[in-house]
Amino acid sequence: MVEASRREFLQIAAAAGASAFAASHATAQAYPVKPLRWIVGFPPGGGADIVSRIVAPWLAERLGQPVIIENKPGASTNVSIQAVATSPPDGYTLLFVAASAAVNATLFDKLPFSVRDIAPVSGLIDFPLVMVASPSLPARSVGELIAHAKANPGKISFASFGTGSTSHVAGELFKMMTGTDMVHVPYRGSAPMIADLLAGQVQVGIDVMPTGLPHIRSGALMALAVAGKKRFSGLPDVPTIGETVAGYEANSWCGVGVPKGTPQDIIERLNREINAGLADPAVKTRLANVATIPVFFTPAEFGDYVAAEIEKWGNVIKTVGVKPE
Repeated sequence: MVEASRREFLQIAAAAGASAFAASHATAQAYPVKPLRWIVGFPPGGGADIVSRIVAPWLAERLGQPVIIENKPGASTNVSIQAVATSPPDGYTLLFVAASAAVNATLFDKLPFSVRDIAPVSGLIDFPLVMVASPSLPARSVGELIAHAKANPGKISFASFGTGSTSHVAGELFKMMTGTDMVHVPYRGSAPMIADLLAGQVQVGIDVMPTGLPHIRSGALMALAVAGKKRFSGLPDVPTIGETVAGYEANSWCGVGVPKGTPQDIIERLNREINAGLADPAVKTRLANVATIPVFFTPAEFGDYVAAEIEKWGNVIKTVGVKPE
Protein backbone atom coordinates (compact mmCIF):
# COMPACT_ATOMS: atom_id res chain seq x y z
CA MET A 1 0.00 0.00 0.00
CA VAL A 2 2.80 2.37 0.97
CA GLU A 3 4.75 1.45 -2.18
CA ALA A 4 1.68 2.09 -4.35
CA SER A 5 1.20 5.52 -2.77
CA ARG A 6 4.86 6.30 -3.34
CA ARG A 7 4.58 5.32 -7.02
CA GLU A 8 1.48 7.46 -7.39
CA PHE A 9 3.24 10.45 -5.81
CA LEU A 10 6.24 10.08 -8.13
CA GLN A 11 3.96 9.83 -11.16
CA ILE A 12 2.10 13.01 -10.15
CA ALA A 13 5.35 14.85 -9.47
CA ALA A 14 6.81 13.78 -12.81
CA ALA A 15 3.67 14.85 -14.62
CA ALA A 16 3.71 18.22 -12.87
CA GLY A 17 7.36 18.75 -13.77
CA ALA A 18 6.73 17.83 -17.39
CA SER A 19 3.78 20.22 -17.55
CA ALA A 20 5.82 23.06 -16.09
CA PHE A 21 8.65 22.41 -18.56
CA ALA A 22 6.21 22.26 -21.45
CA ALA A 23 4.59 25.54 -20.40
CA SER A 24 7.97 27.24 -20.05
CA HIS A 25 9.13 25.85 -23.40
CA ALA A 26 5.93 26.99 -25.08
CA THR A 27 6.34 30.49 -23.63
CA ALA A 28 9.92 30.70 -24.86
CA GLN A 29 8.90 29.39 -28.28
CA ALA A 30 6.18 32.03 -28.56
CA TYR A 31 8.39 34.92 -27.38
CA PRO A 32 8.04 37.66 -28.32
CA VAL A 33 4.34 38.26 -28.93
CA LYS A 34 4.33 42.03 -28.37
CA PRO A 35 6.68 45.04 -28.73
CA LEU A 36 9.78 45.35 -26.54
CA ARG A 37 10.85 48.48 -24.62
CA TRP A 38 14.53 49.48 -24.65
CA ILE A 39 15.20 51.91 -21.78
CA VAL A 40 18.10 54.33 -22.30
CA GLY A 41 19.29 56.48 -19.39
CA PHE A 42 20.47 59.33 -21.62
CA PRO A 43 18.71 62.09 -23.59
CA PRO A 44 17.82 61.68 -27.28
CA GLY A 45 20.58 62.50 -29.74
CA GLY A 46 23.54 61.47 -27.57
CA GLY A 47 25.93 58.60 -28.19
CA ALA A 48 23.95 56.06 -26.14
CA ASP A 49 20.74 56.99 -27.93
CA ILE A 50 22.37 56.79 -31.36
CA VAL A 51 23.88 53.36 -30.67
CA SER A 52 20.56 52.05 -29.34
CA ARG A 53 18.76 53.26 -32.46
CA ILE A 54 21.34 51.49 -34.65
CA VAL A 55 20.97 48.12 -32.89
CA ALA A 56 17.23 48.21 -32.05
CA PRO A 57 15.97 47.94 -35.68
CA TRP A 58 18.18 44.89 -36.24
CA LEU A 59 16.84 43.27 -33.08
CA ALA A 60 13.27 44.11 -34.08
CA GLU A 61 13.72 42.47 -37.47
CA ARG A 62 15.19 39.32 -35.92
CA LEU A 63 12.49 39.06 -33.23
CA GLY A 64 9.57 40.00 -35.47
CA GLN A 65 8.37 42.67 -33.03
CA PRO A 66 9.05 46.43 -32.69
CA VAL A 67 11.79 47.48 -30.25
CA ILE A 68 10.82 50.90 -28.93
CA ILE A 69 13.47 53.22 -27.48
CA GLU A 70 12.42 55.06 -24.32
CA ASN A 71 14.79 57.74 -23.05
CA LYS A 72 14.77 58.05 -19.26
CA PRO A 73 17.74 60.26 -18.31
CA GLY A 74 18.45 61.29 -14.73
CA ALA A 75 20.60 60.63 -11.67
CA SER A 76 23.56 59.32 -13.67
CA THR A 77 21.38 56.61 -15.34
CA ASN A 78 19.91 55.47 -12.00
CA VAL A 79 16.41 56.47 -13.15
CA SER A 80 16.62 54.10 -16.11
CA ILE A 81 18.04 51.25 -14.02
CA GLN A 82 15.25 51.54 -11.46
CA ALA A 83 12.63 51.59 -14.23
CA VAL A 84 13.89 48.27 -15.57
CA ALA A 85 14.60 46.70 -12.17
CA THR A 86 10.92 47.16 -11.23
CA SER A 87 9.55 45.92 -14.57
CA PRO A 88 8.09 42.43 -15.06
CA PRO A 89 10.84 39.85 -15.76
CA ASP A 90 9.28 38.69 -19.01
CA GLY A 91 11.85 39.73 -21.61
CA TYR A 92 9.89 42.74 -22.85
CA THR A 93 11.94 45.42 -21.07
CA LEU A 94 15.61 45.90 -21.96
CA LEU A 95 18.12 48.21 -20.29
CA PHE A 96 20.98 50.07 -21.95
CA VAL A 97 23.59 49.31 -19.27
CA ALA A 98 26.28 52.00 -19.19
CA ALA A 99 29.62 51.93 -17.41
CA SER A 100 28.17 54.49 -15.00
CA ALA A 101 26.14 51.66 -13.46
CA ALA A 102 29.37 50.08 -12.19
CA VAL A 103 30.59 53.42 -10.83
CA ASN A 104 27.25 54.23 -9.19
CA ALA A 105 27.27 50.99 -7.20
CA THR A 106 29.89 52.59 -4.91
CA LEU A 107 29.43 56.30 -5.67
CA PHE A 108 25.92 56.44 -4.16
CA ASP A 109 25.52 55.42 -0.51
CA LYS A 110 21.90 54.37 -0.94
CA LEU A 111 20.08 53.28 -4.08
CA PRO A 112 16.49 52.00 -4.35
CA PHE A 113 17.78 48.98 -6.27
CA SER A 114 20.79 46.67 -6.43
CA VAL A 115 22.89 46.02 -9.51
CA ARG A 116 21.87 42.40 -8.96
CA ASP A 117 18.31 43.41 -9.86
CA ILE A 118 19.49 43.53 -13.49
CA ALA A 119 20.32 40.26 -15.23
CA PRO A 120 23.16 40.54 -17.78
CA VAL A 121 22.27 39.81 -21.39
CA SER A 122 25.11 40.90 -23.65
CA GLY A 123 27.81 43.40 -24.36
CA LEU A 124 27.04 46.17 -26.82
CA ILE A 125 29.78 48.68 -27.60
CA ASP A 126 32.76 50.49 -26.17
CA PHE A 127 32.96 54.26 -26.41
CA PRO A 128 36.78 54.57 -26.46
CA LEU A 129 38.09 57.15 -24.01
CA VAL A 130 40.82 59.51 -25.18
CA MET A 131 43.06 61.85 -23.20
CA VAL A 132 42.96 65.20 -24.97
CA ALA A 133 44.89 68.38 -24.27
CA SER A 134 44.85 72.01 -25.20
CA PRO A 135 47.62 72.93 -27.65
CA SER A 136 48.83 75.38 -25.00
CA LEU A 137 49.95 72.48 -22.80
CA PRO A 138 53.73 72.10 -23.14
CA ALA A 139 53.50 68.29 -22.84
CA ARG A 140 53.12 66.33 -26.05
CA SER A 141 52.90 62.81 -24.63
CA VAL A 142 51.72 60.97 -21.51
CA GLY A 143 55.30 60.76 -20.25
CA GLU A 144 55.79 64.49 -20.71
CA LEU A 145 52.44 65.19 -19.00
CA ILE A 146 53.48 63.15 -15.97
CA ALA A 147 56.83 64.96 -15.75
CA HIS A 148 55.15 68.36 -16.19
CA ALA A 149 52.52 67.58 -13.56
CA LYS A 150 55.14 66.44 -11.04
CA ALA A 151 57.13 69.61 -11.64
CA ASN A 152 53.98 71.72 -11.19
CA PRO A 153 51.84 70.00 -8.51
CA GLY A 154 48.32 71.37 -8.23
CA LYS A 155 48.74 73.71 -11.19
CA ILE A 156 47.37 71.61 -14.05
CA SER A 157 43.61 71.35 -14.55
CA PHE A 158 42.25 67.91 -15.44
CA ALA A 159 38.71 68.15 -16.83
CA SER A 160 35.92 65.56 -16.93
CA PHE A 161 32.37 65.55 -18.24
CA GLY A 162 30.93 65.17 -14.74
CA THR A 163 31.69 64.23 -11.16
CA GLY A 164 31.50 60.46 -10.82
CA SER A 165 31.44 59.95 -14.59
CA THR A 166 33.68 57.45 -16.36
CA SER A 167 35.67 60.45 -17.55
CA HIS A 168 36.23 61.52 -13.92
CA VAL A 169 37.16 58.14 -12.44
CA ALA A 170 39.45 57.41 -15.41
CA GLY A 171 41.28 60.64 -14.62
CA GLU A 172 41.47 59.82 -10.90
CA LEU A 173 42.88 56.37 -11.73
CA PHE A 174 45.53 58.04 -13.89
CA LYS A 175 46.50 60.39 -11.05
CA MET A 176 46.62 57.50 -8.56
CA MET A 177 48.80 55.32 -10.78
CA THR A 178 51.19 58.13 -11.72
CA GLY A 179 51.39 59.89 -8.35
CA THR A 180 50.49 63.22 -9.92
CA ASP A 181 48.55 66.10 -8.37
CA MET A 182 46.20 67.72 -10.87
CA VAL A 183 43.04 69.71 -10.13
CA HIS A 184 39.80 68.04 -11.20
CA VAL A 185 37.41 70.37 -13.04
CA PRO A 186 33.99 68.76 -13.60
CA TYR A 187 31.58 69.84 -16.33
CA ARG A 188 27.96 68.99 -17.02
CA GLY A 189 28.60 67.01 -20.15
CA SER A 190 31.21 66.63 -22.85
CA ALA A 191 30.28 69.71 -24.92
CA PRO A 192 31.11 72.38 -22.30
CA MET A 193 34.29 70.52 -21.34
CA ILE A 194 35.45 70.48 -24.95
CA ALA A 195 34.58 74.17 -25.33
CA ASP A 196 36.84 75.11 -22.43
CA LEU A 197 39.63 72.83 -23.65
CA LEU A 198 39.46 74.52 -27.05
CA ALA A 199 39.58 77.92 -25.34
CA GLY A 200 42.51 76.91 -23.15
CA GLN A 201 40.53 77.40 -19.94
CA VAL A 202 41.50 73.86 -18.86
CA GLN A 203 44.54 71.96 -20.00
CA VAL A 204 43.80 68.22 -20.07
CA GLY A 205 40.67 66.08 -20.10
CA ILE A 206 39.36 62.60 -20.84
CA ASP A 207 36.53 62.43 -23.34
CA VAL A 208 34.70 59.77 -25.32
CA MET A 209 36.08 59.35 -28.81
CA PRO A 210 32.89 60.26 -30.74
CA THR A 211 32.96 63.86 -29.44
CA GLY A 212 36.72 64.31 -29.17
CA LEU A 213 37.71 62.84 -32.55
CA PRO A 214 36.61 65.73 -34.82
CA HIS A 215 38.67 68.21 -32.78
CA ILE A 216 41.67 65.89 -32.77
CA ARG A 217 41.52 65.45 -36.54
CA SER A 218 41.18 69.21 -37.07
CA GLY A 219 44.25 69.84 -34.91
CA ALA A 220 42.30 71.96 -32.42
CA LEU A 221 43.08 69.45 -29.64
CA MET A 222 45.99 67.09 -29.07
CA ALA A 223 45.36 63.40 -28.47
CA LEU A 224 47.93 62.33 -25.90
CA ALA A 225 46.70 58.74 -25.61
CA VAL A 226 43.67 56.46 -25.62
CA ALA A 227 42.60 54.94 -22.33
CA GLY A 228 41.64 51.44 -23.45
CA LYS A 229 43.74 48.31 -23.69
CA LYS A 230 44.28 48.64 -27.45
CA ARG A 231 44.97 51.52 -29.79
CA PHE A 232 41.97 52.98 -31.60
CA SER A 233 41.92 52.05 -35.28
CA GLY A 234 40.83 55.56 -36.25
CA LEU A 235 43.98 57.02 -34.60
CA PRO A 236 46.56 54.27 -35.13
CA ASP A 237 49.53 56.50 -34.27
CA VAL A 238 48.13 57.53 -30.89
CA PRO A 239 49.44 55.23 -28.13
CA THR A 240 47.48 53.85 -25.19
CA ILE A 241 48.04 55.27 -21.72
CA GLY A 242 49.04 51.74 -20.72
CA GLU A 243 52.04 51.91 -23.05
CA THR A 244 53.50 54.47 -20.63
CA VAL A 245 51.66 53.63 -17.39
CA ALA A 246 51.80 49.84 -17.13
CA GLY A 247 48.46 48.26 -16.26
CA TYR A 248 46.35 51.36 -16.89
CA GLU A 249 43.02 50.73 -18.63
CA ALA A 250 39.71 52.57 -18.59
CA ASN A 251 36.71 51.93 -20.81
CA SER A 252 33.33 53.56 -21.28
CA TRP A 253 31.53 50.31 -22.13
CA CYS A 254 27.85 49.60 -22.63
CA GLY A 255 25.74 46.46 -22.63
CA VAL A 256 22.21 45.15 -22.35
CA GLY A 257 20.35 43.88 -19.29
CA VAL A 258 16.87 42.75 -18.29
CA PRO A 259 15.02 42.48 -14.96
CA LYS A 260 16.29 39.75 -12.65
CA GLY A 261 14.18 36.62 -12.99
CA THR A 262 13.77 36.84 -16.75
CA PRO A 263 13.77 33.25 -18.13
CA GLN A 264 17.27 32.14 -19.12
CA ASP A 265 16.18 30.89 -22.54
CA ILE A 266 14.86 34.37 -23.36
CA ILE A 267 18.14 35.91 -22.17
CA GLU A 268 20.08 33.46 -24.35
CA ARG A 269 17.98 34.32 -27.39
CA LEU A 270 18.43 38.05 -26.88
CA ASN A 271 22.16 37.48 -26.51
CA ARG A 272 22.35 35.53 -29.78
CA GLU A 273 20.39 38.12 -31.73
CA ILE A 274 22.28 41.12 -30.35
CA ASN A 275 25.68 39.49 -30.97
CA ALA A 276 24.59 38.60 -34.50
CA GLY A 277 23.68 42.24 -35.04
CA LEU A 278 27.02 43.49 -33.74
CA ALA A 279 28.75 41.16 -36.20
CA ASP A 280 26.61 42.22 -39.17
CA PRO A 281 28.71 44.25 -41.66
CA ALA A 282 26.09 47.00 -42.10
CA VAL A 283 25.61 47.43 -38.35
CA LYS A 284 29.39 47.36 -37.76
CA THR A 285 29.87 50.10 -40.34
CA ARG A 286 27.25 52.32 -38.73
CA LEU A 287 28.78 51.79 -35.29
CA ALA A 288 32.27 52.54 -36.65
CA ASN A 289 30.94 55.77 -38.17
CA VAL A 290 30.17 57.02 -34.65
CA ALA A 291 33.60 55.90 -33.36
CA THR A 292 32.38 52.96 -31.30
CA ILE A 293 33.62 49.37 -31.07
CA PRO A 294 31.33 46.30 -30.76
CA VAL A 295 31.79 44.27 -27.57
CA PHE A 296 30.86 40.58 -27.58
CA PHE A 297 29.94 38.76 -24.34
CA THR A 298 27.88 35.78 -23.28
CA PRO A 299 25.45 36.65 -20.45
CA ALA A 300 27.83 35.08 -17.90
CA GLU A 301 30.86 36.91 -19.31
CA PHE A 302 29.05 40.23 -19.21
CA GLY A 303 28.01 39.61 -15.61
CA ASP A 304 31.61 38.84 -14.64
CA TYR A 305 32.84 41.94 -16.45
CA VAL A 306 30.37 44.22 -14.68
CA ALA A 307 31.34 42.70 -11.31
CA ALA A 308 35.03 43.35 -12.03
CA GLU A 309 34.28 46.95 -13.06
CA ILE A 310 32.30 47.54 -9.85
CA GLU A 311 35.27 46.37 -7.80
CA LYS A 312 37.79 48.36 -9.85
CA TRP A 313 35.98 51.69 -9.73
CA GLY A 314 34.81 51.09 -6.17
CA ASN A 315 38.45 51.00 -5.08
CA VAL A 316 39.17 54.27 -6.91
CA ILE A 317 36.12 56.01 -5.46
CA LYS A 318 36.90 54.91 -1.91
CA THR A 319 40.56 55.87 -2.19
CA VAL A 320 39.90 59.32 -3.64
CA GLY A 321 36.70 59.98 -1.73
CA VAL A 322 34.55 60.88 -4.75
CA LYS A 323 31.05 62.06 -3.82
CA PRO A 324 28.06 62.52 -6.15
CA GLU A 325 27.02 66.07 -7.01
